Amino acid sequence: MSDRAVLHVKGRVLVGPDDARDELWVIDGRISYEPPVGVRDVRTVEGWALPGLVDAHCHVGLDTHGPVPDDVSEKQALTDRDAGTLLIRDAGSPSDTRWIDDRDDLPKIIRAGRHIARTRRYIRNFAWEIEPDDLVAYVAQEARRGDGWVKLVGDWIDRGTGDLGACWPRDAVEAAIAEAHRLGARVTAHCFAEESLRDLVEAGIDCIEHATGLTDELIPLFASHGVAIVPTLVNIATFPRLADGAESKFPRWSAHMRRLHEGRYDTVRSAYDAGIPVYVGTDAGGSLAHGLVAGEVAELVTAGIPPVEALSATTWGARAWLGRPGLEEGAPADLVVYDGDPREDVRVLAAPRRVVLNGKVVG
Repeated sequence: MSDRAVLHVKGRVLVGPDDARDELWVIDGRISYEPPVGVRDVRTVEGWALPGLVDAHCHVGLDTHGPVPDDVSEKQALTDRDAGTLLIRDAGSPSDTRWIDDRDDLPKIIRAGRHIARTRRYIRNFAWEIEPDDLVAYVAQEARRGDGWVKLVGDWIDRGTGDLGACWPRDAVEAAIAEAHRLGARVTAHCFAEESLRDLVEAGIDCIEHATGLTDELIPLFASHGVAIVPTLVNIATFPRLADGAESKFPRWSAHMRRLHEGRYDTVRSAYDAGIPVYVGTDAGGSLAHGLVAGEVAELVTAGIPPVEALSATTWGARAWLGRPGLEEGAPADLVVYDGDPREDVRVLAAPRRVVLNGKVVG
């Protein structure tokens, strides 16, 4: 489109779960619900429009070996964009991806800095690996580098016990989370198991990634503290394969991972039923491909979350949680258009008709 061109989106514009309008216009890259006057160059797109999807657990700039070159990061971001993901919470990356902010054709990223892990208690080349005495300093460092989030590794395999184990003592996480909050950052943590969750929640953490270790005892604690979870069910689906690969060396860990996998859907549904906020995240990067957001929404529905709520977890609700606009008047025009109503069938998300980013049709 030319600089004076206007995009007209008509059909059904899903401003919210219960707020659908017939059309919107994109003028100078922003959303308007008032038709423009005196403009001849108008391009029309028809269908069901949603705010650009959110992947709240994604790793641009990371693969199985660690940081990647910028051209690989670009391909990852483009893959997410073409799947409809236009807002990413990058939940830990060793790569500097700030250059993406200068590209109006790539998704917007909210960064959590680099993972912070215990020494030899995470994937090699992914995280800062430190001891508890240094945790506050590293949290402060990543809070200043990130975009309002910090990412801890809350548990990992303990080679001494041969099973998942908490990485940090209670006093260390209390001090670290307090420091992040003092600096205006929220804190999230990778947690597979049960052991670390109580300390993290009572220390004031804001979110837990994966959260497969949620128990009936812990769920009310999460709900009362307002701690969100990002279940990454497309990642949890890999647990049986991981368990099989480690069976001979770490049989306790393997059995634990299988139990967590078997209970994944019940865990997520119980969390949702208790009022715990649940958001969509794929854990793309590392060992998982990018562009899996539609599959994660479908997994939430399989777990028993109503389709409209699963949709909100990647659109209206997720954007509000991250402090970013949806399809409000005057907001940047980041939206995705589909052939059918995704509230009726979330599988529609797998096939975007058009992707509009910063007011431009990019897919």
